[in-house]
Amino acid sequence: MTTRERFLRIARFELPNALYLSPYTHPVWYKTMERWVAEGAPAEILTNNVARYKYFGLDRIGMVHVEASVLGLGPSDGPPIIPPVRPRFESRVLEEDHRSRVRINEAGVTIREFKDNPQKMPQWLDYPVKTRQDWDQYKKRLDPHHPERWLVKDWDAYAQKLSNRDYPVGMEVGSFFGLLREWMGPERLLYMFYDDPKLVEDMMAHMEYFSTEIIHRALKDIQIEFGVFWEDMAWKGGPMISPQMFREFLMPHYKKVTDLLRSHGVDIVFVDSDGDITELIPLWIECGVNGMYPLEVQAGMDAVEVRKKFGHQCILWGNIDKRALAKDKEAIKEEIDKKVPFLISQGGYFPGIDHLIPENVPLENFQFYLDYLRSLEKR
Repeated sequence: MTTRERFLRIARFELPNALYLSPYTHPVWYKTMERWVAEGAPAEILTNNVARYKYFGLDRIGMVHVEASVLGLGPSDGPPIIPPVRPRFESRVLEEDHRSRVRINEAGVTIREFKDNPQKMPQWLDYPVKTRQDWDQYKKRLDPHHPERWLVKDWDAYAQKLSNRDYPVGMEVGSFFGLLREWMGPERLLYMFYDDPKLVEDMMAHMEYFSTEIIHRALKDIQIEFGVFWEDMAWKGGPMISPQMFREFLMPHYKKVTDLLRSHGVDIVFVDSDGDITELIPLWIECGVNGMYPLEVQAGMDAVEVRKKFGHQCILWGNIDKRALAKDKEAIKEEIDKKVPFLISQGGYFPGIDHLIPENVPLENFQFYLDYLRSLEKR
């Protein structure tokens, strides 16, 4: 069985008690990888994603090379993140001191970033979209056909290469809340749902156009196994918008995208959102989104309870508490034992960390975590 076949059979609940451990479900802060190199890992893991998955024995997974959603500009495609604007804004430093700098970033957002670790969450100071006029200018940078968006020079050769592979490939397929928040700011966006709903609808309609145009063009030549929405539209207290607003504003656009994906044979569609997404899960399922991650433990998410409540309606990945990996081996075993055996017995589950692995996790602990997971498959 190829890794592609194994991925599909797990996702479709056809292969219980099987594992698929990918780099995609185990994102790592760059500072963490620097620590691991100091503790004996090869330096190649800092700059080469393929070297990283090979060193840790992870299952290969690929993503189509097109800028269709949030982008990581940091090392190994990690933070800092920006919306997929092309052309990008010129980055300009406005002020700086010994600890931080204030700059307009590549997405036009004014941020304060910290010199000791540019990947650290910045302080957001100002956003480029405040009015309809701002949006009319900004959306010109969200042209799905802009040549710089398509990151492969010889698309035909790239498509041919992907037709001869034994591993799964996915694709970023858009965002109807998360990206809007990135260029407008969360507070202003949330007020706009009341103060100017037509502007919010125009932004979402454009993002539907943006996503469907990219999907049409890419999937004409490439068969993928899964799509991924990026949203981050919840916190530990629950969703940032009500179910009613979700139905009114987001649901029609999600359905257009998921219907298009299924017309191309893509029946696995994930959404990436931190926070407590419990109230959003049935809404996403209704939209045709059938995969949820990372199921953040600190926000109260419990994959076992989600599985019991929703059964085979949704594929799950993640939900292993990153904080446990910073403790000891017994804590790691306890975290895995209370979730993973049950979840893999049901199928439709991909073990993974519930956010980027922090730098207080030793290399030895991460290797033990992987080894212990693999031991479950052999039982």
